[in-house]
Amino acid sequence: MTRYYDALETRTADERAAHQLEQLNAQLARNGLDALDDLAGLAALPVLRKADLSARQKATPPFGGLPVSNAAHIFQSPGPIYEPGGVSHDWWRMGRFLHACGVGKDDIVHNCFGYHLTPAGMIFENGARAVGAAVLPAGTGQTDLQVQAAADIGCTTYAGTPDYLKVILDRAEAQGVALKFTKAAVGGGALFPSLRQEYADRGIACRQSYATADLGNIAYESEAMEGMILDEGVIVEIVTPGTGTPVSPGDVGEVVVTTLNPDYPLIRFATGDLSAVMDGHSPCGRTNTRIKGWMGRADQTTKIKGMFVRPEQVAALVARHSDVSRARVVASRDGQQDAMTVLLETDGRDPACYEQSILDTLKLRGKVELVAPGALPRDGKVIEDQRSYD
Repeated sequence: MTRYYDALETRTADERAAHQLEQLNAQLARNGLDALDDLAGLAALPVLRKADLSARQKATPPFGGLPVSNAAHIFQSPGPIYEPGGVSHDWWRMGRFLHACGVGKDDIVHNCFGYHLTPAGMIFENGARAVGAAVLPAGTGQTDLQVQAAADIGCTTYAGTPDYLKVILDRAEAQGVALKFTKAAVGGGALFPSLRQEYADRGIACRQSYATADLGNIAYESEAMEGMILDEGVIVEIVTPGTGTPVSPGDVGEVVVTTLNPDYPLIRFATGDLSAVMDGHSPCGRTNTRIKGWMGRADQTTKIKGMFVRPEQVAALVARHSDVSRARVVASRDGQQDAMTVLLETDGRDPACYEQSILDTLKLRGKVELVAPGALPRDGKVIEDQRSYD
């Protein structure tokens, strides 16, 4: 029988939407924005990208003028971007994920996420405290000492990147040291099915979360192992890359997140990751929306003929023509030179009608191909690089 972290995980859709709207409007007020009538109104607000946040922080350090409160720590991520961190109960909402992994007060978490400058180590430590587990703040590196500490202390749960657990297990096996890991909570890298199976063969149940330094936990795996369930403390939209426009249900797009943490009210923060919404609910009984997990990067910026073409430019091209629903830029080779083809979903008949707009927005000339509405793949790509450099 599934033991839930709290009653929020099994709410009806209407209950969740009403509560989230209330929390969202409180976040909007903190940012000096007007309240919304429903969650769909989020789509009309601007998207905040990491480059925008970095620029704002340089102008108004350290948090870009955002209404941050209760910051017990300040972290630095590449960019640089500075993030606040709190010490209150489950501040990053990682406890929900660890609970879904079966971690509790009888466990000792061997935390191999970094504690230096970046927040990952503290994110998982805060989550472990939320479920009552003890923590070995192991950090990264020094594998021999990691093995010794895990054995001496009797750590039961690994937290860290998916691949480093194998390094520790292999080193322990080579040294003839028996470890007590039975659970692994991983993130920050790809968990390949073969690696998950290897851990299972060693008696370790390995599950993954999807989190960022800015937002905390976004989604997580449960015992059902079918997609990733959205965390209860965020609102997630899937949008066409380079825009803030939500895609159709099931289509691949960029993950845009609004956090409901009152201490750090990020509104429509673009992660740069691609994913898609799954139909239905998880068999584990949790009722929140599921996504398919990480499906690539949304920042598809590509250099063609010496010029960068960005998703935002493709979005601007579509916006110029009311008859164009989608566009896709394809980079290829014509002999030893770059070639660009622009595919447009439209009922239009004359490619020449779009040539000047393409030049104005993309700053390049290219071949124009008109395709029927619905013909382009819904895979999240607006720029496709088909060039081979072999």
